[in-house]
Amino acid sequence: MTTLIAGAGPTGLTLAIDLARRGLDVRIIDKATEYFAGSRGDGLQPRTMEVFEDLGVLDAVLAAGRPAPEFRVYLDGEHTMNRRMAEPEQPRPDVPYPNARMLGQSQTEGILRDRLAEFGVHVELGTELLDFEQDEDGVTARLSTGETVRATYLVGADGGRSAVRKTLGIPFEGTTDESVRMLLGDVAADGLDHEYGYWFAKADDPMTGVMLSPLPSTDGLFQFGAPLSEEDSSTSLETLQSKIDVTGAHVRLTKLTWSTVWRPNIRLAARFREGRVFLAGDAAHVHPPTGGQGLNTGVQDAYNLGWKLADGSPDLLDTYETERRGVAARVLGLSTELMERYKEGAENAHERGENTRQLDISYRTTEGKLVPGDRAPDAPVVDADGRRTRLFELFRGPHETQLVFGAAAPEAPHSYAVLRPGQTCAGPYVVDTDGHAFAAYDASDGAKVFIRPDGYVG
Repeated sequence: MTTLIAGAGPTGLTLAIDLARRGLDVRIIDKATEYFAGSRGDGLQPRTMEVFEDLGVLDAVLAAGRPAPEFRVYLDGEHTMNRRMAEPEQPRPDVPYPNARMLGQSQTEGILRDRLAEFGVHVELGTELLDFEQDEDGVTARLSTGETVRATYLVGADGGRSAVRKTLGIPFEGTTDESVRMLLGDVAADGLDHEYGYWFAKADDPMTGVMLSPLPSTDGLFQFGAPLSEEDSSTSLETLQSKIDVTGAHVRLTKLTWSTVWRPNIRLAARFREGRVFLAGDAAHVHPPTGGQGLNTGVQDAYNLGWKLADGSPDLLDTYETERRGVAARVLGLSTELMERYKEGAENAHERGENTRQLDISYRTTEGKLVPGDRAPDAPVVDADGRRTRLFELFRGPHETQLVFGAAAPEAPHSYAVLRPGQTCAGPYVVDTDGHAFAAYDASDGAKVFIRPDGYVG
């Protein structure tokens, strides 16, 4: 049988790729009749970049995206300073992608769809999940096309208004803050340098203004963001222009391609699983956009779930909710804190810290350095042929990896010895010429480390 995924956003596409590369049957449906064509979630965090490398889409993301821009701040129409949300960092042996990458959600989805097509799987647009029933052996789903599908598992990646979650009757606990409304859109701006972002505000209220962030791989578009009053309801180009005009900036907006009104929803599903049905992404948790966590958390939900669905062990499937619901609750807390700073007009409301990169996410249950549940770090090594490579190259793919430090590894697929300079052994091995691998794993000779298929220590 197959796994049926409802929802073809970044979460559903990531899961479909992960299952398809394992040779499993997967179908991904979406009730929309055409693909989403807006920026929405436009920040890819460092941990997501690592996931995308494993899934084979990183090169395309790097080519299409760009680093987070420096912002030019204008008060009463006058340029006053330049600022960054976060200072760029240099790659480290253990963290190859330390900085966020900017890319509109529609472009990210297009790259993921192209990768999925390489496995012969395509999104079925205009196909809505009407209802479903499950039993001990599978799920029977009825689609709007008139087809009845029998699936091993059903995954609801169908957004904050998830039909899967509602059918299961799972509470979506949290709040919608009606005191905050944001106008978002994708728009061109005459005369602005696309290499920079912009902040336009009044001098007497510098923290409340209009943001224009450049969208790479578009025809000069910027993502527009501004507060929307209770009296405003229009999302037209004229409304966006009026928000710029009151700041005193002489900028003319053109070519509005997408716009929406956003309210901060902060919600977490009471359960992420019921029998053979799972929730992932916005169907399980919705975030304020502050901190750029929503899309990234959904991608990692899918990356956590894929190998567990492939294994099918009931005990292993139980760990999906245990691990990912705890992470979602933590990330919601972070996003909410940043949202409150924005509402209060805090000067650092738009700054990003280490905790937004999602590199510190752990599923550990005990304390200590690099214990089961921690992210497995990268490190440069040299293979037996003298070729420079990385630990991430050993991990890449849908398999588990075993590392044995300072000694030969047992004969098994994807089992490697990590040796010190001058050492050799029988069987596959790599040499830690610079000492980064031993240091990153805090490993002594004879230490064994298992790396799960999702890049966490097992």
